Amino acid sequence: MTDSLHPTAARLQERLHARGLAIDVVVLSDSTRTAADAAAACGCELGQIVKSLVFVDGATGEPVVCLWAGDRQVPADELGLRRASADEVRQATGFAVGGVPPLGHERPLRTIVDESLDRFDRVWCAAGTPHAVFEVSRADLVAAIAAAECDAPA
Repeated sequence: MTDSLHPTAARLQERLHARGLAIDVVVLSDSTRTAADAAAACGCELGQIVKSLVFVDGATGEPVVCLWAGDRQVPADELGLRRASADEVRQATGFAVGGVPPLGHERPLRTIVDESLDRFDRVWCAAGTPHAVFEVSRADLVAAIAAAECDAPA
């Protein structure tokens, strides 16, 4: 199936399988660059879209991936984070803004998961390009990441 995928999405699918996630990356004709676009293209609630956003920790200067529900905002100031530039995102993850997946990056990254995603059994995530996504159970996603969780105000 990966033969028809963009090489970046195919590489991500291989990395997800290596992490024990039995998922298939799906390529959509509509863009999934924004959470609203992704929800419309996937036919799901906005909150089911996992936004994979890269920030920089103000204390350490290290990149941090925040996995946030599509209908919520990351409380960056409260977490001591600043939004990473597009170049910083690509350097940290190996992916461009608009297609950053929640895992499978070029190197391990500290990851914070929005607990409000617990509202959903299944979530949708970017898969390396603005048209590639995958669906996964929230529990399986968090287990594969082994992420630290924090709550954020609505």
